[in-house]
Amino acid sequence: MRPPLNEATVGTQDRRGILALGAAAAAVAVAGIVLDIVVGTATGSDLSALPRTAVERFEEFRRVPLLGLYHLDFLNALVQLVTIPVYVALLYAHPGRGRRAAALATGLFLVASAVFLTSNSALPMMELARRYASADSEPLRAALAAAGEGFLARGAHGSLGALPGFALVSLAGFTMAIAMHRGGVFPRWAAWAGLAGNALLLVYLVVVTLVPGAGRQAMALAMPGGLLALAWMVSMVVGLARLAASPPR
Repeated sequence: MRPPLNEATVGTQDRRGILALGAAAAAVAVAGIVLDIVVGTATGSDLSALPRTAVERFEEFRRVPLLGLYHLDFLNALVQLVTIPVYVALLYAHPGRGRRAAALATGLFLVASAVFLTSNSALPMMELARRYASADSEPLRAALAAAGEGFLARGAHGSLGALPGFALVSLAGFTMAIAMHRGGVFPRWAAWAGLAGNALLLVYLVVVTLVPGAGRQAMALAMPGGLLALAWMVSMVVGLARLAASPPR
C-alpha cells in the first residue's frame, strides 16, 4: 500500500522530477555540443572563411540551408534553449552551500538566453534569403541585402552584436561552476572543468570579436574550452540523474 501523500512527499517528488528533467535536458545539450564540434571540425573551423556579406550568406542558404543556419549559430541557440531546464535543476540541486551562487548563475543564464535568442539572426536571414531568391527587381534585392547586413551586424558569429549574449552565457556558466565548487554536490573535477572551460570560451569570444584576423588562432582557445565545457555538461547529466534517483533524505 502506498503511503499517503503529504506536503513534504509532494515537494520531494516535484524536486526529483525537476532534477530528472534537468538530467535529460543536459543529455540533449551534450549531444548538441558534440554535433557542434563535429560539424565545426568537418567544415574547417575557420571564421575567416565564412561568407562576409549578406548576399554571400543568401547564396549559402540557397546552396546548403542547414550550413547557413549553422554558421549563424542556430545550433547554439537550440542548445541554449534546451539548457534552461538544466540551470533550474542545478538550482534545486544546491539546497545548502552554493545556493546563492547557483541562484545568481540561473538568473544570469535566463538573461543570457533572452539576449542570445533575440539577437540570433539565423531564421531572419533564412527568410531574407528566400525573399532574395524570388525578388524580381534590383531595388528589392538591394533592400533585402541591406536588411541582411543589419541582421549580420546584430548577430553574426564574431560580431560585436553577438558578443553580449555569448559573454553572458559564459559568465553564467562560470558562476554555476563556482556554485558546484562550493556546494560539494558534484565532483571537484567537474567544477574545475566548468571554471576553466567557461573562462577559455570567454577569452576566445573576446579575441575573435575584438582582434581582426584572429579567427584561426582563437580556435586554440575554443577547442580546449569546448572540450572542458563538454566534460562539465556530462558531469551534470550524471550528477542530476544520480540526485533524481537517490532516496529522499
